[in-house]
Amino acid sequence: MADNRIRVALTGNPNVGKTTLFNVITGSRQHVGNWPGVTVEKKSGLKIYKGYEIEVIDLPGTYSLTAYSLDEVVARDFIVDEKPDVVVQIVDATNIERNLYLTTQLMELGSKMIIALNMYDLAEERGDKLHVEKMEKILAMPVVRTIASDDVGISELLDTVIAEKQKENHHAREIGYGDEIESRIIEIEKVLSQDKELASRYPLRWLAVRLLDGDENILRKIAGSSIATEIKSILASLDIEGYEALMADKRYEIISAMFPQMCERCMTRMTTSDMIDRVMTNKYLGIPIFLALMWGAFELTFSFANPFMTIIEMIFIWLGEVAAVHIHPDWLASLVGEGIIGGVGSVFSFIPNIFILFFLLSMLEDSGYLARAAFIVDRVMYKIGLQGKSFIPMLLGFGCNVPAIMATRSIEDRMDRMATIMVVPFISCGARLPIYILFAGTFFSKNAGTVIFCIYLLGILVAVASAKLLRTTTLKGHPAPFILELPPYRVPTLKSSIRHMWDNGSMYIRKAGTIILGGSVVIWLLAALPWGVEYGSEDSFIGIIGHAIQPLLGPLGFDWKISVSLLFGFVAKEIVVASLGVLYGVGDDQFALTDSLLADPNMYGITALSLMVFSLLYMPCIAVVGIIKKETGSWKWTAFSVAYGLAVAWLLAFIVFQGGKLLN
Repeated sequence: MADNRIRVALTGNPNVGKTTLFNVITGSRQHVGNWPGVTVEKKSGLKIYKGYEIEVIDLPGTYSLTAYSLDEVVARDFIVDEKPDVVVQIVDATNIERNLYLTTQLMELGSKMIIALNMYDLAEERGDKLHVEKMEKILAMPVVRTIASDDVGISELLDTVIAEKQKENHHAREIGYGDEIESRIIEIEKVLSQDKELASRYPLRWLAVRLLDGDENILRKIAGSSIATEIKSILASLDIEGYEALMADKRYEIISAMFPQMCERCMTRMTTSDMIDRVMTNKYLGIPIFLALMWGAFELTFSFANPFMTIIEMIFIWLGEVAAVHIHPDWLASLVGEGIIGGVGSVFSFIPNIFILFFLLSMLEDSGYLARAAFIVDRVMYKIGLQGKSFIPMLLGFGCNVPAIMATRSIEDRMDRMATIMVVPFISCGARLPIYILFAGTFFSKNAGTVIFCIYLLGILVAVASAKLLRTTTLKGHPAPFILELPPYRVPTLKSSIRHMWDNGSMYIRKAGTIILGGSVVIWLLAALPWGVEYGSEDSFIGIIGHAIQPLLGPLGFDWKISVSLLFGFVAKEIVVASLGVLYGVGDDQFALTDSLLADPNMYGITALSLMVFSLLYMPCIAVVGIIKKETGSWKWTAFSVAYGLAVAWLLAFIVFQGGKLLN
């Protein structure tokens, strides 16, 4: 690697500001992908600073390097196998003692390390006195104070990274575990040293410590070695569980000795966050408050977005009219105006709703509240056979089901993880929102926000009921205990909320410019062919397809137009609205589409409600199906997810429509 190129690994506990620090350093020069061989998300970025190319790798947040979950395996293996030039541990200055456990494990890896003491302003505000110089001396590594959310201390951190890279040697750091354990470490080290390749790849003391800690992942690393049999023989003669407990106790003992020298008054005491939590996480008030906040978010989304929707609709209507007048021949004008502009425009008009909802959810997340939502529902989740950690991917599903399913990687128990993957598609993603806005706004205009909130709530209830069913049948087992550290409440920053809103909302725009654009062209072709038939009529190819599948969906109140639109929704749910614009012959004119739906003799309020329920629950889009296959590694479970979703959607939509008819 060139001398002017530095590779930096960012690590730390969850909720210490690691992602914020990564975003501040790398700005827009980021790349997101997967780690080789696993489905854990990999984020890396580049920073050009004082003539150096600093590559920053954002490792998954983890409380330890014990490697029980995929997150821990990835974080640890990257540091050990890839050997970054510098490891930066982000430490929450308000929770130094808790963060030090990860520090003690990182120290044993033998890497060049820096501590980024983040949010130190909050610690000082509450009266803590941080002794940074003593901390540096005790840990034998540089400590830099940062406030990532305000871009404070970033230059100092980068300067320290460069200085550490240039050092020839760094101070070796070891944890002393007492005579008995140390003798075992030395014994195992001697055996390990016989394998020269192993000795060149890993710190031998660290390997010995991990083996005595009962680390199955390390046993797999040495499985092919010539010394594997001898190591297993030594370990078989020892009480590994007892050693693991003794070593953990020793780390905590060392932390207890170090901590008072690093910080004065850094003691546990009642904070403002604790006082707020007495109300927000109260076992009686917690869930009603959560539901009220979500209802408020949907009401605001619908109310604030209307003026912006109108402006976007008018722009696309004008573009369609320009295409009709200036483009020749007529078929090309139809393709551009009704197919491309109409299809994409009908989806673009919902961008204000999508962005406003993501902004509000970002505010709730940055404030620290969404982490509490998982804690609030943990008791309920446990009763249905899942742990509270499963609710975190479900919350992410409000944005998009793809990253939500990927987020299940942090769930250690396989049965918990599989059950969560199966139920996440019932959580209503942003792509389904245009369908709800169109039909709720058309048929329930005065109560649109409440109707949409109820649809989202139905998705959560179906997910919960499905989890209970799965955990008592095919995925039997008891949920693993759920441990979550609640971050302190913070005032969300406008910059951070806008950044998160854009990160999530831009995905919607990219889909509109790629998948939905392609889908709109296909729909136009099917509506225009065979040549000579009326565009979008029952005699066109799209009409023939619609009539072929309509008998299956007729009991739900859907005619052939709705049926074929739902079929195309398998590609992307937004295409349902685009298809209806084509089939009703109104293109991107949302007002005209609303009038056409109201004038359609087959459309009633109960039909609209049935359609929203079906759209919520039926098979996920093709991208979600792909990620289910990738995460589960099974076509059987993928097929089950699609079939089960279709069955549940049909049944509940049938109950809504037929029940509504009976009630008149």
